[in-house]
Amino acid sequence: MEKKKNVSVNLRRAAYAALFAAIISVCAQITVPGTIPFTMQTFAVFAAMLLLDAGTSIISVALYLAIGAVGVPVFAGLRGGIGVLLGPTGGYIWGFIIAAALYALVRKLIPSENFFASIPALLISLAALYLCGTLWFCFAAKTTFTAALSACVVPFIPFDLLKMGLALVISWRVAPLLKKV
Repeated sequence: MEKKKNVSVNLRRAAYAALFAAIISVCAQITVPGTIPFTMQTFAVFAAMLLLDAGTSIISVALYLAIGAVGVPVFAGLRGGIGVLLGPTGGYIWGFIIAAALYALVRKLIPSENFFASIPALLISLAALYLCGTLWFCFAAKTTFTAALSACVVPFIPFDLLKMGLALVISWRVAPLLKKV
């Protein structure tokens, strides 16, 4: 009986990882073009972090990156391929996996079911995402850190905070439903 339960849990985790990789892919297409496109990817990554256990959220983001890396057009603007990940904005994409891992680590240090306990972990993961993306942008675009921050981070802070808030509210409502499944 225990083995059957473990298989069921593993299948559920795999299904959730695949589902959230698909959700991130769809949200990447909700975009406003720019130097760094404004997308809903960040919202979907936040939702994965909030709704899934640590390992499953990291796997869902890694799966999204792997699918895109092999050329499936899941990145913003229906782009795919390793070239996107190595391009100037690639650091913001692969930074999602670092953000998810850091979120999991911070949540382990702040274990609480309280809705508001996720906020510091989300903010730290967003800062890590910005750092990864900005450092890579500096390298790939051969620009200064200050210029990269001005172009690629500062304009996005209010929108990313809104996406974070939206993910928090939705996850607060959806999480109890997922536990019933």
